[in-house]
Parts: sequence; structure tokens; C-alpha cells
Amino acid sequence: MHRRVTRLIDEQARWARPLGEWNQRWVSAVFERTRPLKDVLNGVWLGHPVHPAVTDVPVGALTAGIVLDAAGFERAADLAIATGVAGMLASAATGAADAVDGYGRPQVQATVHASIMAGSLVACLASLGLRASSRRGLRPLAVALSLAGYAGVAAGAYVGGELTYGSGNMVDRHAWDAGGSRWRALDVDEVPEGTLVRAMAGSTPLVLYREGDAIRALDAICAHAGGPLDEGAVEDGCIRCPWHGSRFLLADGRVMRGPAVYDQPAWEVRQAEGRLEARRMPAPAD
Repeated sequence: MHRRVTRLIDEQARWARPLGEWNQRWVSAVFERTRPLKDVLNGVWLGHPVHPAVTDVPVGALTAGIVLDAAGFERAADLAIATGVAGMLASAATGAADAVDGYGRPQVQATVHASIMAGSLVACLASLGLRASSRRGLRPLAVALSLAGYAGVAAGAYVGGELTYGSGNMVDRHAWDAGGSRWRALDVDEVPEGTLVRAMAGSTPLVLYREGDAIRALDAICAHAGGPLDEGAVEDGCIRCPWHGSRFLLADGRVMRGPAVYDQPAWEVRQAEGRLEARRMPAPAD
């Protein structure tokens, strides 16, 4: 079943890819003018993506609306459907902030997901309009439309789950790093001041940066989407990812600007017996 759905999603690339690219252009233009708003919608302030938390609101509210309709509590059902619509609008805003940074297959999946959810929103809005009508004969149609919207939300949620769990979108790419407190030899001997240098600590790629006598080190793979931080730039004590512009403090890896919402693992570096060694630092305190 899952393979069939995945194949079906991939087959939508013919229409979803150009639509996704067009949406990305205008949404990116909006967020470039309101960068702090994008960080809020991404969840930089929370340390966790906001979108998956917000999506629980329409799922729960629409479920309650269907149950209340079946039980004959019309006013309560109408309020639940209205709450679901509000939650869908909030989900759309947070989802757009996450999806605008996607490319390739994740962008296609996000476009299919968003298109299904947009159709569900239209159905629920139409249901609300009919529920507000004074004509009693429209009530069955209103209920049917909310059921259709609920089915669309379920289908869209399935695609969204594949986008997150199958393609690794908006997940912490360092969640399973072993870390540990032992020192590891680096495969470089020198770090010129003011230059980003890529090094290996065992099997872990690091990016090094010298500030006077101190050498700062972070995991070289960006926690957001795997961008190579050693190809980025240093600005105001932060390293900027070359892919999506996330910024992390060199001192401790704390995320300072999204779309990343997870801190970057930081390492301390020392010179011992004529060689450089590094070990992972504890995560920064909240």
C-alpha cells in the first residue's frame, strides 16, 4: 500500500514540480521581506518545527465536528468545523515557511500535500457557508462537504508524513550522533585564521574556524537539510549555511536564524603532541 501511494506521489511530478517552483518564487519573495516572521513560523524560537504541532488542531477539530454532527449537536459541530478551518489556515502558513526551502522530490511532495490540503480547506469553507445559511435543507450538503474535507485532510496528512519521515524534511540530522567525551584526532594540522576548514574527527566531518588562539568547531553538516557549512561564511560570530541561510553561533552551535530549528553540535579543539584533537561539547543550556 505504501509503495503504491509513494509511486502515485512521484507520478505527480509533471504538474507538481512547475507549480511548486512557481509557489516557491513568490513565497520566498514574501519571506525575504519578513525574515523574522519566517523564523517564528519555522519554530526557531521553539527549538522544534511549529507546523506538525499546529496540524493537530484541524485534525482534532474536524474529528470532533463529524462526531457532533452525527450526535445532532449542530451548533457545537459548526464551532468545531470553524476551529478546524482556523487551524488549517495556521497550518498553511507554517507549512509554507517550511516548504519554501525544499527542492527536488521533497518540493514535489510538499506541493502535492499542499494541493490536497487546499482542496480540503475549500470544502470546509463551503461547509461553513452552508451551515450559516438559514435554509435547513442545506444542512446535509454542509455535513457531506465537511466529511469530504476531513477525508482530504487525512490523505494530505499521509503525504505530509511521507515528506517528513520518508524524505527527512525538517528533522534533526544529528539526532543519532553518538557524541561522547573522548578526544578524536583530526586529519588537519593547521587552521589559518579567518578561514573555514573542513576536517574529519573519525567519521564525523567538522568545520573549523580560528579566532586568535581559539579554534571553533561545529559539525559540518547543517542540521536543517544537510548543507555543507564549510562552504558557508562567517558573519557576526555565526556561520551561515550556503544552502538556506541558517546561522549558528560558532561558540556553541546555537541556532540564531532559521530555517534550521535545531542547534548545531559544537566541538572543542585542542593541540596535543603536535596534532589537533576535538571532542563534542555538551548541548547548550536553554
